[in-house]
Amino acid sequence: MIQRRAFLLASVALAAMPGSLFAKSRVQGTAQTIRLSGARAPVEVVEDELGVPHVRAASLHDAFFGQGYLVARDRLFQIDIDHRRDMGRLAEAFGPQFVAADRAARLFHYRGDVAAELAALPADVLECAQGYVAGVNARIDELAADPSALPLEYGILGISPLRWEVTDLVRGRGIGMGDADDEVRRAQLQARGLLDADQLMIPLRPAWSFTVPDGLDCAAVSDADLGVLDPSNRPIDFDAVQEARLDPEARWTDRFALGSNAWTIAPSRSATGRPILANDPHLGIGRASPRHMCHLSAPGLDVIGAGAPGLPGIMQGHTDRFAFGRTNFHIDQTDLFILRTKEGDPGRYWHKGEWKAFETFEDEIPVKGAPSERVTLRYAAGRPIVSEDAARSRAVAFATVSMLPGANMRFAIIAINLSKDWASLRQAFKLHVSPTNLHYADIDGNTGWQTIGFTPRRPKHDGLFPAPGDGDFDWTGILPVEDMPHVYNPREGWFASANQMNLPADYPYRERIISFSWSDPFRYNRIAEVLRAQPKHRIADSIALQHDVQSLPARALLKLLPANPTAEAAPAVALLRRWDCGIEADSAAALLYEMVMPALSTDFYDRIVPAAARDLIASVNLSEMLRILASPDKRLGDDPAAARDAIIDRALAAGWKKAVELGGPDPARWKWGDLHRVTIAHSLASNPAIAAAFPRIEGGRSGGDGTTPMARGFNPKRGFNVSHGASYLFVADVGAWDNSRFLLLPGQSADPRSPRYRDFYPLWLAGAMQPLWFSQAAVDRHAESRLVLTPAAG
Repeated sequence: MIQRRAFLLASVALAAMPGSLFAKSRVQGTAQTIRLSGARAPVEVVEDELGVPHVRAASLHDAFFGQGYLVARDRLFQIDIDHRRDMGRLAEAFGPQFVAADRAARLFHYRGDVAAELAALPADVLECAQGYVAGVNARIDELAADPSALPLEYGILGISPLRWEVTDLVRGRGIGMGDADDEVRRAQLQARGLLDADQLMIPLRPAWSFTVPDGLDCAAVSDADLGVLDPSNRPIDFDAVQEARLDPEARWTDRFALGSNAWTIAPSRSATGRPILANDPHLGIGRASPRHMCHLSAPGLDVIGAGAPGLPGIMQGHTDRFAFGRTNFHIDQTDLFILRTKEGDPGRYWHKGEWKAFETFEDEIPVKGAPSERVTLRYAAGRPIVSEDAARSRAVAFATVSMLPGANMRFAIIAINLSKDWASLRQAFKLHVSPTNLHYADIDGNTGWQTIGFTPRRPKHDGLFPAPGDGDFDWTGILPVEDMPHVYNPREGWFASANQMNLPADYPYRERIISFSWSDPFRYNRIAEVLRAQPKHRIADSIALQHDVQSLPARALLKLLPANPTAEAAPAVALLRRWDCGIEADSAAALLYEMVMPALSTDFYDRIVPAAARDLIASVNLSEMLRILASPDKRLGDDPAAARDAIIDRALAAGWKKAVELGGPDPARWKWGDLHRVTIAHSLASNPAIAAAFPRIEGGRSGGDGTTPMARGFNPKRGFNVSHGASYLFVADVGAWDNSRFLLLPGQSADPRSPRYRDFYPLWLAGAMQPLWFSQAAVDRHAESRLVLTPAAG
């Protein structure tokens, strides 16, 4: 009787809601009804023709319940493996080889008062998170009752999904190296007297002079100090859960490749008279999509867009009031602290004039097919101890903002989704830990850019080297959001971010150190070039710019082509001189260019990087290389210009030879897209049974590279397939929401039995942006199915 009364009350509440399933719904046919534990009232899910689910609920809890359920329906294995990794529970499913990874993950669990962290959250944010977790668990319970519907991986691997707890969202902070390897490398270069060479790999932006922290013995710093931060020290057997064990060059390249583009156009510069906001996050391509689409509506909530599977809320999209997008901002959020431990008593370290005991936690890791393993986890003032060397009276603590009290990033997106305007958003940003450029445009015509993310205050050093851990260099809090760079309604009428160094000219960066490592500005400069030339920007212009393949590094190379090339280089010069620098899929010159650049980088590296530094300097920054080649100096020899010309000539000849090898002897038949393909495979495809169950999605050809606005990056050491780029793109017509457009590669579902497994693959390849329906009328007009999630009786 109580359940029936609750159902009736919820029905009345839903009927009163805009967009209610019981009010004016035009969805045809009979709805499927599923009874689930965890929902508080019936939740309607209308799925449109493009596979976007529109969740209509009577409460915030149930809207996020719907999202959690749908993410688990479409991507359970994806979020389950991530959850196991973060919780340090891989070994219990996969065996002893995962113990090291589990120990490292548990070292990065929050050890403070979890209950207090939850209590400090805004009540509505916590309610949403609880709903999301309940939705994930509801799907897991549903599958437990019908194992035949489990994602195929579970039967093949012989495992079961883990249930979730809200406390997991606080406890699991995630392990990441940050820039710790950069700090170690610089100390090693300093010890060799070769620190200037570091500028070739990661030029400091803004310009800055290195200062070694007082008391740091650079000669004592080694790769061993990284300890568990180094992926090779926590090996695991399959790609889905490991930070790629790459050589330093590949690891560094991948870190800076994962960026994004975003731009915001004010009404004064818009052809519609309304703001336009565009965003295309650049993440890994080749596995399941890192984004999942959803529309969540309930009293006090109406938001649509793409979320990260396993993270509650919508990361990029719009509410009924404003659009929001994001790109990576660069904040140095980590530091290595070198601790002196007590001789004969390595459980103590010297800090602020006294010997202090490490905080120690004992944990037990269950292991499949073997006894559980006991592990000891140590911390110094809450900072994980990543390496210890008692023989040298040495330990290394890793300071990372993610381990600070209040660093509850997994709740931040919810707070953004619940915001109503710029002012409330800036309050929500206080929960946001990861470094981000947040773009904003609202229905009143306002636009804004705010950099967000926890930025540590370093009173005595700049974060470029490890620091002594005696307390003198400890952080003294984080910068408030108000002190971070931002603009609101800028007079230019537009702004953009593409991971470039975008600190305003008047920003007091010396007093408020944020970062000195930024992505090269090629994408931003091209975006800015286009936007400046468009006095009235249209939705179609944003779509075109998201698919722009004009290469600024190619322009720079063409300016350096030799006037009198050798016979071996002459054909390359002739072809490139006729080229418009567009990295088009059908371009022969683009294929040649992509063969020339690796050869140029290799030759330049061999010429300019000191031999004694080559084990530490893995590569030369592209922007820095092009700068030096444009204005050669004595580093290239006694006749720098002649040396420069010879380097370029050799690269052109080598590139032509490689193009013939890969494309055939007839340049008229060369096409960059024949090499640069888009292949989607399961992350565990090395398992034959997995590979057989999950057919590869392949055949698609692509233009672009990692420097073009249409970022389609690759690593030539691993081939030419696209490895990163924008699997999700959207353009918002702010206020006329049904005009907004999106793409999602390869589709909503990671299950090959679903029609949504690869339905967006050809659309994405073609750049055919699809409507992101938002209004009730549009959604119902394009509805394909209807599902009602009803509370289970009990």
